[in-house]
Amino acid sequence: MPQKGEPVQQEQPCTSEARLLAAAAGLRRFSRRGFLLGAGASSLLAADMLFTRRIQAERRASKILTVPDGFADAYYPEASWFLFPGYKTSWEEALWILNSLRGALNKRGQLAAVGYSNLGLEIDELVIAVLEHIRVKKLTRLFFYGHSFGGMVATEVAYKLRELAGVEVEFILLDSSPYNKNDVLDQSWFDGVVFLYESGVRLPSVVRGGYELGERVIHKDERSWRQILDQTMEQLSPIAPSTLLIQTESDYIYHFDGTVFKDKIGGTRMAFVGNPGDKTVDYGTARDKWAVAYQSNMVSSDQQTDGARPAHASPGWNPAIYSPIVERLMNDYFPLPGGGTRVTVF
Repeated sequence: MPQKGEPVQQEQPCTSEARLLAAAAGLRRFSRRGFLLGAGASSLLAADMLFTRRIQAERRASKILTVPDGFADAYYPEASWFLFPGYKTSWEEALWILNSLRGALNKRGQLAAVGYSNLGLEIDELVIAVLEHIRVKKLTRLFFYGHSFGGMVATEVAYKLRELAGVEVEFILLDSSPYNKNDVLDQSWFDGVVFLYESGVRLPSVVRGGYELGERVIHKDERSWRQILDQTMEQLSPIAPSTLLIQTESDYIYHFDGTVFKDKIGGTRMAFVGNPGDKTVDYGTARDKWAVAYQSNMVSSDQQTDGARPAHASPGWNPAIYSPIVERLMNDYFPLPGGGTRVTVF
């Protein structure tokens, strides 16, 4: 009981009731516009998460991606190109490359790209996917396009197709492909990525994001700012290759030994194209190593993609430079009936 003359203390509501009343007052002040903006942002986030989950689920296995082409499908039902994408190349970018070179490629075969699984690069899985596509399409002529490190993959797949199934690839185009890890110019990040992968460390996306931007800014002389932005944003989008796939690609390059497959791909013809200004792969050493080791298969190693930006393996960005080279090689070593690039029905 309060003593005489002391102020009377009013009873305070319990803490939980006070919070509830404060929250109710806050809701009254919360604008309808703010509510709608918040609801819209939440919906976009949920949609993005669902889209990302669906994309990642679809890419848990390697897949042969095709580009329909009426001309190639009609004239070359038994022949096909297979594009083996380069390091960190998404399924969408692989299809973009095929479309960019369509006019040069479709004069010899249909168009297909190999989509690597986000669970990691597995060569045997790729061989099975290619063999299944060959069986379904009843293909008898195969042309491989090895985009950057995809040239390493194309060579091993060609060897295994011949060794395991008796299927021989007619041609492998090596586009700025390293022969081994020593041809990769930036060894510092390369060694680090492989060390972390083989130690069981999986890189978080935030670390990858910083690297993606930094790597392209370092090689700014090879790219325009537009290319830097486009390539960085693609690598941070849901359609980008997974971090696990990128780490396994790094590990594959690190341990690849081209001498293992020399003299083991039969009569397959090979050609190397590249750019002396390449800041990613040492053009001179890579070209010379392929030419010496595969001298019985190499038909051309002097075609250069001068003027291309980026300088390293960029047919999608520079089709006007790459397409004439591809057409020249095809006309020289795989001439069409009647000569040139004109198809005849007789």
